[in-house]
Amino acid sequence: MAEVEIVLVEPLYEGNIGFAARVMKNFGFTRLVLINPPEMGIEASVRASHAKDVLESAVIAESLDDVIAESNMLVATTGEISKTISHAMRMPYYTPGELRDIVAPVEGKISILFGRENWGLSNEEVRQCDLVCTIPTSREYPIVNISHAVGIVCYELAHLPRGEYITASRREMDALYDHIDKFLDLVDHREYKRANTMTMMRRIFGRTRLTGREVTTLHGLIRRAEWHINEGKNGEMYDSVTDESDASSGQV
Repeated sequence: MAEVEIVLVEPLYEGNIGFAARVMKNFGFTRLVLINPPEMGIEASVRASHAKDVLESAVIAESLDDVIAESNMLVATTGEISKTISHAMRMPYYTPGELRDIVAPVEGKISILFGRENWGLSNEEVRQCDLVCTIPTSREYPIVNISHAVGIVCYELAHLPRGEYITASRREMDALYDHIDKFLDLVDHREYKRANTMTMMRRIFGRTRLTGREVTTLHGLIRRAEWHINEGKNGEMYDSVTDESDASSGQV
């Protein structure tokens, strides 16, 4: 079944960490990951209340790379969203309720990232995620405390049904993205479009929840296309050499 972990990326205040642990336990979640957290003392423990076990068992990570290496799916939570589909960084985005339907069939580790209290997740951090989730708030006051955001997402994901299949690992997906990136070189994809194209690839495949077998099949299709493209280029070179040779010998 889906294993959901809550990841706080460089949280600023220990009190918010404690509150996040508390609301996680309210809805049955115990896997907490802290990336470069502040020093924690009595305040975090007091705010956690009866969820001190969640707080004490939290995994401390030095960077997002540590999380990526162990995760099957990464979800970025953000209050800032793209205005049009032309900007793929934070588009498409889903509400926590919609997110539940997407991750429900997944069997594997799902890491849900919450950014810093002052400025959230960076564009680069969002870029590395498969899905984007945002909480629909009032335009008059859209800012949600990080622990409240954790609570809303945990509420929506509580009691997820058992997963149906194992999704591709993070390493398998990153290898696929690297392969696609190299393929763009082969087809002379415009450099100024590269970053946006690769972000859209992550959004597309993030929604599809590929299995390891499906990833392998996509690698095979790309390799086949690469072979045909390279053979075509070699053939063009051969034809060019032949034409020049024929012209120099007077043959038509």
